[in-house]
Amino acid sequence: MQTEELYEGLENMNQKSTKDWLDEQRLRSAQYFSGINEREEFRSSLSNHMKYVRYMVPKKIGGRLFFEKAEEYDHQPRLYMRKDYEGETSLLIDPNSLSKEATLSITNYYPSHCGKYVAYTLSLDGSDWQQIRVLATDTMLEDDPIEGVRFTHIAWAPDSSGFYYAGYGRELEENQRESPGIYFHQLAQSYKEDRIVFSDPEENHYHYQPFLSDDHRFIYLYKNQGTSVKNGFLVKDLHHSDQEFQEIFPVGTAEIRYVSNVGHRFLFLTDLDADKKRIIEFSIDHPEETLVEIIPELQSPILRADMVHHKILLTVMKDCYHEVFIYSREGEYLNKLDLPSYSSVSEISGKRNHSTLYLGLESFLSPLKVYKVDLSSNLQTLLCQSKTIFDEEEYLVDQVFVKSKDETEIPMFLIKGKNIPEREFMPTILYGYGGFNISLTPKYQPWFLPWLENGGLIAVANLRGGGEYGDNWHRMGMLEQKQNVFDDYIACGEWLVNHSYTRRDKLALYGRSNGGLLVAATMIQRPDLAGAVICSVPVLDMMRYHKFTIGHYWIPEYGNPDDPGDAEYLKRYSPLHNVKPKNAYPPILVSTAKGDNRVVPAHGMKFAAKLQENHRAVFRLEDQAGHGHGKPVYKTVEEWTDFYSFLWKELEMGDF
Repeated sequence: MQTEELYEGLENMNQKSTKDWLDEQRLRSAQYFSGINEREEFRSSLSNHMKYVRYMVPKKIGGRLFFEKAEEYDHQPRLYMRKDYEGETSLLIDPNSLSKEATLSITNYYPSHCGKYVAYTLSLDGSDWQQIRVLATDTMLEDDPIEGVRFTHIAWAPDSSGFYYAGYGRELEENQRESPGIYFHQLAQSYKEDRIVFSDPEENHYHYQPFLSDDHRFIYLYKNQGTSVKNGFLVKDLHHSDQEFQEIFPVGTAEIRYVSNVGHRFLFLTDLDADKKRIIEFSIDHPEETLVEIIPELQSPILRADMVHHKILLTVMKDCYHEVFIYSREGEYLNKLDLPSYSSVSEISGKRNHSTLYLGLESFLSPLKVYKVDLSSNLQTLLCQSKTIFDEEEYLVDQVFVKSKDETEIPMFLIKGKNIPEREFMPTILYGYGGFNISLTPKYQPWFLPWLENGGLIAVANLRGGGEYGDNWHRMGMLEQKQNVFDDYIACGEWLVNHSYTRRDKLALYGRSNGGLLVAATMIQRPDLAGAVICSVPVLDMMRYHKFTIGHYWIPEYGNPDDPGDAEYLKRYSPLHNVKPKNAYPPILVSTAKGDNRVVPAHGMKFAAKLQENHRAVFRLEDQAGHGHGKPVYKTVEEWTDFYSFLWKELEMGDF
């Protein structure tokens, strides 16, 4: 029996031996943290920084404005409605009052075209499995919930009589299918009577999402295989109710995203023959014969395209932060929005027939600011911004470029205090992700602030595998080239040490999810690189990851462990399979959540158990939480109290 198989019993959370192991870990963890006197100071600082009014970008629909906002003491944002931004405010949904532990969260909301209804998805304890609820905004009456959905978009019918969603219907209870069907839910009707409008029983490994064209004439579907961004595109003309969905673009060739349409001529954002994406147009009746390029590939990747006021707004990634360019419908460059450097566009909300849009901006040092932009006059008005106790003027953000093992330049942001005196080192947290085409752009993270206030440095590495520089940047960090990601991260750590920002014994590696894989693999390959590791909700068993929950969705990114060719490179870096008894690994905190049904806690449990045989590993299990979304403020405070306590002890911060 291979040594990894000895830990497979921990995959069963209901097994007595697993429960006994978890009870033992809770005792060990409590004993570990009990002797750290600075815990209360960290808890207090984190609580203060997390208690601020948080705004989200509004949606103006049906003459009404919908927006989320969290007050200082809210653990979850509430959903509000106004007839206009300055009008009287109505509270629609307060998830804080729906559960005693504040672990019920709104994951998204979708107002109907008339504004008289809002459908929203709710998650309990951070679960990926959710329910859809529908609220009448004038009467505050609710329909019965739709149970058993996950990762679904909601597309309202043109007359607001109901909506389309990706669901499993009764098949969920039978657990027969992995792929959802597209259902139509009629208001005031039981979801068990919802009719299925699209399903492909022959294809059980694709995921579909429904959307409505901005002229309300077409319903279209994105078709994805797992987490691959190379989606298919299907469309149906609602003027012809008997028409079937037509596949216009096959899955697996390129990423193609709807922007707008005039009749049967559709605008798309795509990486088809364009690594950094371009805007194309064609008739859905004859795609190959009518394809024309509207906006060519730019020097920087195009992240998203929005049609507002009959103009095309391109959100562009420039060296890991955002710019917004404005083009005419015909592709003529007009101007750009005036945005601060090192900032990220969190959301753009607007309509093609309206001149007004709402824009969310944030940075490493500033929480979300909401702007109202009038494209007819190019006037930008700051509507609201969060007030915090953090003084961003006392800190600065810099960007450096680090040469990786193969000479590829890797961007890295450095966030630190302006007035830190010259010294040999700063205690440093190196944060990375490197996967799934996800980019780490400037984002306000209040849990990082106590570290900065204590003279520490936060370094954010933009590794290959993300989407920072286009499709090729992503592909260079996936499948058999995943080692590039670890090499990039190691190079960033070496750079920080070699340029005297920190010392190895004062450097901490931190990553979540795929980033948890990153820091664990780095620790295994370079145990001398850092003084401590925080590995959160991680993927660590690369030979069995596809056997749990939605793990098989990740095969396009990682490879298939059942394929001998893929298994060879997966096992080469799989953290669980490469722990060596005699290596001197840095101390590690492995943190996961009992309700994580995206990356099951068994990954972290097996890795911690194997490490604990010969090495120092602290295991932390969060109850009533999932992979991360919907986590109430108090749980985030407790989580980071433990993280900072661990770093304070293991990096010997008392001598700082």
